[in-house]
Amino acid sequence: MVMEIQEKNLEYKGKMESYQLYKGNTYTEYEKDNYNNYQNHLYKRALYGLSAFTQDELATMCSKKKQRVSKVYMKGQNIINLYKQKITNAYSNFIFKTLFPESPLTQFLVETEETDVEFKNTLSFKELGISKDQIVNIFVTEGILPKNFHSLQRDTNALPRLRKA
Repeated sequence: MVMEIQEKNLEYKGKMESYQLYKGNTYTEYEKDNYNNYQNHLYKRALYGLSAFTQDELATMCSKKKQRVSKVYMKGQNIINLYKQKITNAYSNFIFKTLFPESPLTQFLVETEETDVEFKNTLSFKELGISKDQIVNIFVTEGILPKNFHSLQRDTNALPRLRKA
C-alpha cells in the first residue's frame, strides 16, 4: 500500500506526464555473444590493438609482441575501413537508384565501386548495421583471426597461471 502511494507520487500527471523521463525500467539489457573468453580476447586484440591490454600486461609484454599486435591491429583497421566504404557505397547507390534512376551520374556511381585506402570512414558499426559476427567473419577470411576461430576453446600456448602471492 505504501509503495503504491510512493510510486504514484513520483509520476507526473496531466500535461507533464509526457515529460516523465524514467517511467519504465531504468536498466539496459546488453546482448550476449556466443564467443568464449579466449575468442573475445583475440577479437579485441585485432580490433583495438594495444588498448585491449591492461597497463600491467603492457608492462610485462616484450617489444616484439607489441609490434605484432600493432601490425595486426593496423591491418584490421584497414580492412574494416574498406568494408565500411563498401557498405557506404552500397547505401549511396541505393539512394541514387531510387531517387534518380535514369541519371547518367547514377549510372556512373553504380558502375564504379572504388574504395580509397587513404580515406578514413568515420561512421560507426551501429550506424552501418555491422554486427560482431560480420567483423569476425571478415577477420577470418582476411587471415587476421585464425581459420579455426569458431572452434577455439582456450589458448593452447598459455601456461597455467599461478596465483599472486
